[in-house]
Amino acid sequence: MFKKILFATTATPACDNAAHVAFDLAKKYQAELILLHVFGTPSRGFSTTVTDAKSGEESHVDSDYVEWVEEEMKTYYAKQLADCTTAKVETLAGVPHTEILRMARKQDVDLILMGAHSRQEEPGATRYRSIVGSTMQKVSKGARCPVLIVSRPCTTCLWYFSNIIFGTDFSKASDSAFLFAYKLCKEIGSKLYLFHALDLSSVQSGTVLEQSEVEDRIAEAKKKLEAKYISKMEDFDNYEVEVWEGIPYVEVLKYSREKNGDLIVMAHHTREVDPEKAMLGSTVEQVVLRASCPVASVNRPHKVSES
Repeated sequence: MFKKILFATTATPACDNAAHVAFDLAKKYQAELILLHVFGTPSRGFSTTVTDAKSGEESHVDSDYVEWVEEEMKTYYAKQLADCTTAKVETLAGVPHTEILRMARKQDVDLILMGAHSRQEEPGATRYRSIVGSTMQKVSKGARCPVLIVSRPCTTCLWYFSNIIFGTDFSKASDSAFLFAYKLCKEIGSKLYLFHALDLSSVQSGTVLEQSEVEDRIAEAKKKLEAKYISKMEDFDNYEVEVWEGIPYVEVLKYSREKNGDLIVMAHHTREVDPEKAMLGSTVEQVVLRASCPVASVNRPHKVSES
């Protein structure tokens, strides 16, 4: 499933949770793992002076500086690198999201893995929430492969991904997310949970629905899940289908916790728009910030249809 993984990191404690998942996946799938650290942003144009990503200070980039950054990376991940023979370190200067996407395309990776933020902050902090809209936002938007986002220490099994939750709103963007979740489950023998949160507030704003109407809408959504996804699953029968009503991100999180989800897979965005213009959907963003397991954001069908 994964032959080549790109792990975008700052080699700081803020990325430790993501690093744990990255090395685990690389070892499980014997995948090539590229550790990429974009260590500084050029002050202007092609200037050799960069603003260091860690210290925020300006530094002059030459061969000695690059070599020092690489050694620092190798030292920080020394234990993991010793256990993972397929990993290699890459460092360069540039705009983080641009260089991450460029490296992903150059290396033709199957998966980009990163943390939700690059600094050590509490998940509830205002600044933490705003960071979801920066590098991670832009990488998720531009990536041609799935982007796996890890924002917290994982409390479930990282090695096997035994329970995969696929959250859908039936948009076209969700088709690629389904394909990724389905192929992953089929290949590694995981159970697939197909889930839809019926957002009644957006359907009947200001109107209180009768319970019978709510149940009718739930039944309709289950039929739609069957027709849109299950009909494409051939002989795969290790799955469950569920529809709950409520605030979508809240229900996705509750359902994932109830099923001990190891991975949540969702579309990068939920509106019928050009992927190039789509911003990370608010539901996905909230799930990323609060999930106790990794979240895969899928934007395009490129890699998931090829794999």
